Amino acid sequence: MPKKTQPANSPNSSRVALSPAASEQLQSDLLYLKLTHLADHWAAITTACHQKQLSFSQSFSELINAETREKKSRAITRRIKSARFPVTKTLDQFDFTWPQKINQDTVRHLFALHFMPAKANVVWLGGVGLGKTHLATALGYAACQRGHRVHFTNTIDMINRLSEAMRKGTLNQALKAYSSPELLILDELGYLPIDQLGADLLFQVISARYERASTVITSNKAYRQWAKIFNNDSALTSAVLDRLLHRCETVQITGKSFRMKDRLD
Repeated sequence: MPKKTQPANSPNSSRVALSPAASEQLQSDLLYLKLTHLADHWAAITTACHQKQLSFSQSFSELINAETREKKSRAITRRIKSARFPVTKTLDQFDFTWPQKINQDTVRHLFALHFMPAKANVVWLGGVGLGKTHLATALGYAACQRGHRVHFTNTIDMINRLSEAMRKGTLNQALKAYSSPELLILDELGYLPIDQLGADLLFQVISARYERASTVITSNKAYRQWAKIFNNDSALTSAVLDRLLHRCETVQITGKSFRMKDRLD
C-alpha cells in the first residue's frame, strides 16, 4: 500500500530552509523594499510561525503585522522627537487631587482629541505650579501617539525666533513652521511682557492657524488681563481672542503651586 503523503500546504508539512544564496537575496530584497524590521527578524518570526504550525497565510500575516507594528512605533518616536517637548508627560502622571478646582471630566474628554478634527483650541488658565504645562505636554504626547504632527514651544521663544527670521528676511518660512503642525502648543503666554512687534507676530501665528489647525495655550492670566500681554493693544487683543475662542475649550485650574507643596506644609 503506498504511503500517504501530506498536502504541500499542510501546517504539519516540513519546511525547507532557504539556501545561503536565497537567504542573502531575501535579505537584500527586504532592505530594498525598506522592510527593515523583517530584514533583521524574518528568520526568528518564521521559526516562531513554524513552531505554532501556522498556515502560509497566517505566517504571512504575522510577518506583515510585525513590520507594521515596528513602523508605527518608529513613526511615534519620530513625532515625539520632532514635537520638542521639554519633558515627556502623560495624563496618568497628573495628580488631580492637588488643584483646588479643575474639571476632571473636561480634561479627560479633551484627551479623546475630538477637538482636533474640529480645528478647535484649548486654553489652560491658572497660577504657577498647577500643572498647565504638564497637561498641555501630555495632550501633545497623546496626539503624537495617534498620528498627529505636534510642535511644542515656549511663547517667548517662538516670538524671538520669528523676530530673528524677520530680520533675516525669512519670516514666511519661519511662520510656516508654526502654522503647519496639526497641533501647536504655546506655553507660558503672559509670563513675560511682549512688545508691539512680538504681539503682531503672535497674532500672525494665531491668525494663520484659525480654522485650519488646533492650538493649545497655557497662561497665568485671565482673558480680561490679556490686553496687558499684547502691549495694551485692545484692538489686537480682541482680534486674537476672537479667533482663539471661536472654537475653544477653556480649562481653569485654581489652587496652590504643586512645586511649593513641601514648603507650604
